[in-house]
Parts: sequence; C-alpha cells; structure tokens
Amino acid sequence: EVQLAESGGGLVQPGGSLTLSCKASGFTFSDHAMSWGRQAPGKAIEWVATISSGGTTAAATSLKGRFTISRDNAKNTVYLHLNDLKTEDTAMYYCARGGSVAGPRGQGTQVTVSS
Repeated sequence: EVQLAESGGGLVQPGGSLTLSCKASGFTFSDHAMSWGRQAPGKAIEWVATISSGGTTAAATSLKGRFTISRDNAKNTVYLHLNDLKTEDTAMYYCARGGSVAGPRGQGTQVTVSS
C-alpha cells in the first residue's frame, strides 16, 4: 500500500522559509518520480514541482524560482524548500507519487503565511 506522510508545515511570516518533508513507504521510492502540489481554500489543487527518479527537477514557472524540490532516496523522502513566502502561498501542500498531483497523495501539511 502506498503511503505518503507530509510534515513541516506551519505559520510563517511573509518573506520567511520552510522545508516540507514527505516520507514514502509501500513502494520502491527510488523508481518513481515524486511531485508536490498545493490547494488553497476554495481553489483546485495545483501542481508545484516534480523530481524524476534520476533527480531532474521541474517547478511551476509562476513560483519564479522561490520553491525547489529535492529527494533523499536513502530516506525515502522528498522535500519542498519554500523561500520568500508570500501570503498567496497559504495552502495545504501535498506530495504525490508520479509526475503530477493526480497520483496517490498524502494527507497534506498546512502552510499559512501571515504577519
């Protein structure tokens, strides 16, 4: 059974940083691309970033390089590094197996950006 457990969210001031973690189990982590998505209140879930099994990364251009994705195959964990956070980044953040947010997802971790 695929299990994904996100952590690391919280309340942060505008301009701050956070690192989200997603611990995976139930499948061979190193064989799969992994993605992050987010869902703001009242909005559809949107794709944020993907990292391939080989480590190639891609991120939404709208983020203007503020977010980066990384992985540690030895720890079965994928990370999302959030920098220069803005109030509009407030959302539930999810990790997903695969190259989009349509695959199996975790329960999410809440990020709230507020002064």
